[in-house]
Amino acid sequence: MHRKKINVSTVLAGQRLGIKEVDDGIWLVSFMRYDLGYIDLEQRTLQPIDNPFGTRLSPMS
Repeated sequence: MHRKKINVSTVLAGQRLGIKEVDDGIWLVSFMRYDLGYIDLEQRTLQPIDNPFGTRLSPMS
């Protein structure tokens, strides 16, 4: 991003990530439909969102 390297995860290597600026220098990182965290370009850090996948309940049969 802007010629700065930011390591998000080796698990996501080669995958496309969505990024969207939400504040000056703060970017939301998403994978598929899940928001993963926020990148601070000044600090070059990623602050993860607690459990981006949330809880899933199985339907009752």
